[in-house]
This record gives sequence, structure tokens and C-alpha cells, in this order.
Amino acid sequence: MAGRRAISGEARAVVTGAGSGIGRAFAEEVHRRGGGVVCADIDLDAAEETSVTIRAQGGRAHAARCDVSVLEDVEALGKAAEAFFGAEPSLVVNNAGVGGGGTLIEDISMEDWRWIVGVNFWGVVHGCRVFAPRLRRAGAGGIVNVSSAASFGAAPRMGAYNATKAAVLSLSETLHAEMSGSGVHVAVLCPTFVRTDIIRTSRIAESLRRRAQELMDRKGTDPADVARKTLDALDRNHLHVLPQADARFSWRLKRLAPGLFTRGMGRAARAMSAELGEG
Repeated sequence: MAGRRAISGEARAVVTGAGSGIGRAFAEEVHRRGGGVVCADIDLDAAEETSVTIRAQGGRAHAARCDVSVLEDVEALGKAAEAFFGAEPSLVVNNAGVGGGGTLIEDISMEDWRWIVGVNFWGVVHGCRVFAPRLRRAGAGGIVNVSSAASFGAAPRMGAYNATKAAVLSLSETLHAEMSGSGVHVAVLCPTFVRTDIIRTSRIAESLRRRAQELMDRKGTDPADVARKTLDALDRNHLHVLPQADARFSWRLKRLAPGLFTRGMGRAARAMSAELGEG
């Protein structure tokens, strides 16, 4: 497929949050497709683990520390990637994210709001601000923004997380429109449960953490499968990537009957609260 070679095949990729989970899976999938990758993460040791794994397989990879909530860090990442590749990156995966939940909107601390918005939303804004102009000038390449089914799912007690992921969805749709005709493809990934470390590192109520981990263990998708499907969709210039059946079902139901959908989410949340003895 011509599009596949142009976008995900033999790419010069930058992946944020590449130290684990979906980010590591994207980095490894880029390598499998013949590309090189700059593995960025706030945890440099984790980024280096991913990079070492790829290099051990004969691939080309470089580790970089980056706090995506800080614009200057992302600007430095752009310069580091250009130096590593000897050319501008051709693929950017804005994946770095954090989780939070278990608290009503009015009870979420302002510290948690700033933390979640800083990484999940501003991190993607910074990635698009730094790399989109470079890709536009090149007239080719791709951007993947990692959102979540939470962007449209409206699950109670997930207000801050939901809001940031909804913002990423809207931002990606806008960028897709702005890049139309430029040769640059844009995709936004909206998965449900994927087997990653996000629950372990989330700021989340312990009762919800246990339930979320149970669901993750039972229903979580292999991140390698998610990365593969997403890059395939990017090659075809598909904007919305919903890699699991439950994500696609929820997406269609929300669009068909949004009021019914959100009321159903409320009933499900009340049932869970009763089960957990929260009243």
C-alpha cells in the first residue's frame, strides 16, 4: 500500500510516553515496519529500556527525557529528534498520559486538575504545536494523538480524565480538518481497556482502582494490537480509531442516543457504588 509506506513504513518517529504500555508498543511497531524511533518519556530509564530492546533487534532508537506538560521540553525533543535522524521526523505519536478518577467533579483537587490537564491535554497541544508545522512543510507524514473512549463515554467520577480526553478528540478532529489536502494524516486513538501501567500510576480512589484493575486484567487488549491497528488506520487516513468492539458500540450508541447513553452511565455508576458500599 502506497500510503502505508509513506506514513508508517520506514518512518522517522517520535513517540511520547514510550517507556511502557501503548507508547512502547507504538515504538516497537514502528521498528517492525522498518522505521527508527525517538523514545521519549518523563522516566528516562524506562525510555532507555524501550530503546535498548529495539536496538537489540537491529533497530534504530534513541531515548530522550521529556515532560510533555512543559513546552520547552517538547521543543527540545523536536531538536533532539532532528539531530538523531539527520532530518525532520515523519511520524509523531502524542501518547503520554496519566489517569485519575473516583471523585465527584466538585471534589477533584485543583492540584489533580492541573496535573491531569498538564499531561493529557497540554502535552498533546505541545506535541502538535512543535511537530505539526514541520510535517506541514514536508507535505507528508502523520500525527497520532492518543485519546480514549472516555472522551465520549462520560463515566461518572472520571470528570478530569474525561474532559482532557474529550479535548484531545476535538483537537485531533480540528487538526485533521486543517491538514486536509496537505499530505499529512491525523488519527485519534480512542480505546477502552488496554493492558498498560496507567492504573498503577493514576491518582485514583482505591475502591475504583481495584475495580479498574479487575476490568483491565479481564478485558484489556494487548497494546501491540492497538498500535498495529492504529498505524494501519493512519495509513488509510482514517481519523477515528476505535480498536475494540466495545469502543465501537459505545461510540455508535452515544451518537445515536446521547441522553439515553449518559443516563445509562449514571445508572451503572450508582449500581457500582451500591456494590462497593458507598451509598
